[in-house]
Amino acid sequence: MACDLWLVPLVDVLCQSPDNPFAEEIALYDKALGEAGLPSVPVYAYMPGLTGDVAPVAGFDYDALHLLRRAYLLRLSGLAVAPVDELGGDYEQLLEMFEQTARQSHLVWHFDHAGAYVPLDFAAPVSTDDLLAAGGPLGSAHGLLRELEFVAPALGIDPANPPAAPLPPAAPTELEEPANSVPYDDDPFARERHVWLGLHAAVTRSLAQGSMIVFS
Repeated sequence: MACDLWLVPLVDVLCQSPDNPFAEEIALYDKALGEAGLPSVPVYAYMPGLTGDVAPVAGFDYDALHLLRRAYLLRLSGLAVAPVDELGGDYEQLLEMFEQTARQSHLVWHFDHAGAYVPLDFAAPVSTDDLLAAGGPLGSAHGLLRELEFVAPALGIDPANPPAAPLPPAAPTELEEPANSVPYDDDPFARERHVWLGLHAAVTRSLAQGSMIVFS
């Protein structure tokens, strides 16, 4: 099973259009952010040449995403980050043991197949009953970037000079399909690195362009 990440530019010509396909989601995010005492989803002026299109930016398998989350929780908890061949029960045990820590993580406390990150800086994911019913906790792109930079050294990545990101999916990936990407290399953390690079590409573009990251 796999998911795609899409960049949605938060520009006036899209967000203020009556045909905005993301209007309901943005209204839901604004409500949840307001209840948490945070600013609403930012909307920027359209700038030709700088504003991107709604487009896929990354894709990966759920298991690979969970492996990256496992590595983050291990590093955050001061435990050794060792590669594994398959995702075992230790990830579920980590979530149980460090549930409160996981709930504060933008990387970990997020649905696999839905939800979004917005270019606002807040400490922990925003979660309400309405959000959980619609697509899961709302994450901060700034917070996700900090967490990616934190776990990077454990995966052999220099966050200041990461390798090139994998190419985005050429077409939307169906839920039951595997991620359509280049084969993994021989690095013991190849799957974690693949997801890290895709998320990093998404979040850096999100912050540079003023876009929200949408899981699908």
